[in-house]
Amino acid sequence: QVQLVESGGGLVPPGGSLRLSCSCVVPGSTLIINIAAWYRQAPGKERELVARTSRLGTNYTDSVKGRFTISRDNAKRTVYLQMNSLKPEDTAVYYCYANLWTASLGSRDYWGQGTQVTVSS
Repeated sequence: QVQLVESGGGLVPPGGSLRLSCSCVVPGSTLIINIAAWYRQAPGKERELVARTSRLGTNYTDSVKGRFTISRDNAKRTVYLQMNSLKPEDTAVYYCYANLWTASLGSRDYWGQGTQVTVSS
């Protein structure tokens, strides 16, 4: 069974930093990360794409450009979101998304459970 397990959320003051991690748990199987992304959803708002990476490149929503960096470690099967210069408006639940290929299931979409990020003094 494939799972995306997130960690790294928490409470941070404005201007602070956090690094979110998303581990792709695929026991005993070859795994290829085709697409990885981070989304977020603030209270009362729709879920929005924050950052996305694939073989074609990386893109960010305008509000986080220059502050957030998405990266991945294929050997560790982990995707990261480094968030710097955090602002109160970055407060949201952050979700990891990945399109993964495994030998048994082919290419499928997966979501993490979400991790809360709160930026407040």
